[in-house]
Amino acid sequence: MSDGSPNKYNFRHDAAIVMEKHKGQEFWFGLEQEYTMLDETGWPYGWPSNGFPAPQGPYYCGNGSGKVFGRDIVEAHYRACLYAGINISGTNAEVMPAQWEYQVGPTEGIAMGDQLWMSRYLLHRVAEQFGVKITFHPKPIPGDWNGAGLHTNVSTKDMRVEGGLKAIETAMKNLETRHKEHMVVYGEGNEARMTGKHETASYDKFTWGVANRGASCRINRDVQEKGYGYFEDRRPASNADPYQITGIIVETLCGKVDGADVFKTVTKAENVENEMVIPVSKP
Repeated sequence: MSDGSPNKYNFRHDAAIVMEKHKGQEFWFGLEQEYTMLDETGWPYGWPSNGFPAPQGPYYCGNGSGKVFGRDIVEAHYRACLYAGINISGTNAEVMPAQWEYQVGPTEGIAMGDQLWMSRYLLHRVAEQFGVKITFHPKPIPGDWNGAGLHTNVSTKDMRVEGGLKAIETAMKNLETRHKEHMVVYGEGNEARMTGKHETASYDKFTWGVANRGASCRINRDVQEKGYGYFEDRRPASNADPYQITGIIVETLCGKVDGADVFKTVTKAENVENEMVIPVSKP
């Protein structure tokens, strides 16, 4: 702002304060960014112009014509991220056709938000060259179609050593106590995605479990067997702010810090940066 203070959109400032205070925990993050490609009319890219494709089933990690749409864009974006020094670590076609995911991480602390923001910028720039729009709307098509999330993988130094499962279980208890606050900053329109169906948990209730894709937080089966590792928070929507996600997780697990407010929000009208592009309805 004109007085030198961080403006209301600067969630990075507060997250950085919290992470600096708790840097001894050595947080690692990995974010799985889902998104949907749209054509010039706002309809999912590659879908029939006046109708719907075949039901979900053959599209996830698909291969071949009629099963995947826009792979050239995906691979161009991947190369752009590599060239830019972003720690992109994978990509795959998602359950709904024209929907994709890429993974950034693991990265430490505040770097997660920095890298994800730049990867989103590059995605828009690359898609622009193909005449394709990108939406991070968490439920771009109503009905029996999967939504889009930003699954967040988290670990601390205590979780990554032998016996770390106990620290993960403690984290689950702490996350449950602030479930409502997390949901406020986990993305706009997330209620439409988190219905308890389509590999989501209920928006209103916190749950966790091993190898459970329908839980709020999932512990990998291999993590349970080894007794250490990481956990996955499956609640964040695809349009959520990565600084708020990582910031509030650190705050919830380690404690609040004076001078930082990772829970602050802006009104729907003000939230231009995370504005959702909603496709037009077609028969």
